[in-house]
Amino acid sequence: MSPPNAAQTARERARAELTREIRQEARRQLAEAGANGLSLRAVARELGMVSSALYRYYPSRDDLLTALIIDAYNAIGAAAEAAAHQVGAARAGTGAGPPARETWAAACRAIRAWAVANPHEYALIYGSPVAGYRAPEATIGPASRVPLAFAAILEDAVASASVPADMLVRATIAWTQLFGMISFELFGQFVGSFEPADAFFDHAVAQLAAFIGL
Repeated sequence: MSPPNAAQTARERARAELTREIRQEARRQLAEAGANGLSLRAVARELGMVSSALYRYYPSRDDLLTALIIDAYNAIGAAAEAAAHQVGAARAGTGAGPPARETWAAACRAIRAWAVANPHEYALIYGSPVAGYRAPEATIGPASRVPLAFAAILEDAVASASVPADMLVRATIAWTQLFGMISFELFGQFVGSFEPADAFFDHAVAQLAAFIGL
């Protein structure tokens, strides 16, 4: 007979796996029906579960939406952080930190790449609000990862060179413009003009860096 701790670990692994499957199916439904069309009953049906069993994992649609929102914020935040870290690691042997403009561009490209690869999850966190849903406090930390990654880049810029006194205001403007560009691309606003948007995006990111003062 397995010891109690081993049995508990097996149950935890099974719960973690089912939780992963629930979120995976919810993301599939998100792509098909949007956040407003997400249904716990439909998720349970597709997984071959009874609704009451699913409610033990996510008591309401809003609980499941919150989990998806947190996952999305963490994923896009991790992409920005990893890109910035990679630039720093690549220059570690030179004895000097990476130019803030280079780190900014890398983080922006990583954010765009994640958004293009996950358009429905991007829309969930940066698109139209979900009717009747109010994000709980648990989403604040994950939602802060991208702005904190940018804040770290600004801190490096301040430490290494003279920058405009209103850098924070400029950076906030650039931040909103960055996500505006990504949203325009994902929601079809560049069709017939700047599609594909690669060259336009890189040019705009460089212009925004100059505007910030990096």
